[in-house]
Amino acid sequence: MATRTPQNDESADAEKSVDKEWVSEHARQVSRMLPGGLSVLGVFIISESDAKDTLTTLRQLVFSVEDLISSEQLWMPAEDDVTDCVTLHVNPKTRKTVCRTFDVKDPKSVAKPADWKYQSGVCSSWATVSCWLSIDLVVPLTDNTTCTRNMDDCLKEELKVWAQQVERGVCLIDGKKLPEESEIKTGQKKNVRHTYTAQLLITPNKLMVPDVVQGCGGCVSIRGAIHSRAFLHSNKPKAKLAEKLLKRDIVSTVATRVQMLLEDLQTQNEENKGGRQTEQFFPPRRVFCPVKPTGPLSVCDYQFRDEGLSEMTDRFKEMLDMDAAEEDLDATQEMIAEVIESEATAEASTETAEPLDPERNNYIGVAMATVVVLLASAASMLYLSDV
Repeated sequence: MATRTPQNDESADAEKSVDKEWVSEHARQVSRMLPGGLSVLGVFIISESDAKDTLTTLRQLVFSVEDLISSEQLWMPAEDDVTDCVTLHVNPKTRKTVCRTFDVKDPKSVAKPADWKYQSGVCSSWATVSCWLSIDLVVPLTDNTTCTRNMDDCLKEELKVWAQQVERGVCLIDGKKLPEESEIKTGQKKNVRHTYTAQLLITPNKLMVPDVVQGCGGCVSIRGAIHSRAFLHSNKPKAKLAEKLLKRDIVSTVATRVQMLLEDLQTQNEENKGGRQTEQFFPPRRVFCPVKPTGPLSVCDYQFRDEGLSEMTDRFKEMLDMDAAEEDLDATQEMIAEVIESEATAEASTETAEPLDPERNNYIGVAMATVVVLLASAASMLYLSDV
């Protein structure tokens, strides 16, 4: 699927040069919308210039895109991961295409020629593996000036620990632990769906020492149920591949929502400097949209509580360059957040405290004492309160 990067209205010379940061950011947004088994393969450019003249630009773009996308990935790379990314130059006048690949894990990688062929129904017989996972994760924010100043960095480091637990988890497919090399059946006929349901069994990290006491500037509690899915190509995929892609999607969708919530939170609180407050913030739920006419494949977006489905169809058009109607969207896999008051909430709302040390009140003007993030459950909310 070829997705055009939206026009950058703020760039005065957008027609004359390629904005590397703008293209990379678009690729990052697209990567967030791709479930397991789907990824950004590379970049393409449509230009009447000679292919040799665009080679340097394409090389810079593909490495920039990979750097930004990989910066959000919390899983460890596997030995069998494909590290070649594709660049494609299309000349609209001569209709000539030139395809090359670069090994993005090698900074000194040179362009390697690649064949570019057109096929139909490539994804029509892919298999789908889906999973619903309950999450109850508490992330402590250490009582450290540097850490509280960069709360997103703290969250990322703690989520990496959780991601390792997910990676070590036992994956059951249709209730069975399949041998790694066993083959997952895919459709032999086009548009015949093969779907599998997976379960993930996760054990706590054995290296954690529960009786260690340390200063804590707050905590983030992530709870709820999420829906994850991965797509398997029809070229004799193994159980090992299904497990890897599903686990990566689980980690990716949780990390994406936490990051999106922090970005939204920072935007909302930029004008609210200092002072004590208790507020509720709602993480987005995952909504899927089929990619027509490619069989079972679908992409996803994240819907905040105050957004309608029409805003999501607009994003699918802007980010993925695909036309989607509201009736196409599958919003049934995860529930919309509802507010449920609890004793902890009441205590946080009525409690009084001494003024905070200015050095600790340094993350978007609010010291984070208790943050409860419930993902895609019937009671999804985010509480912010002072220490």
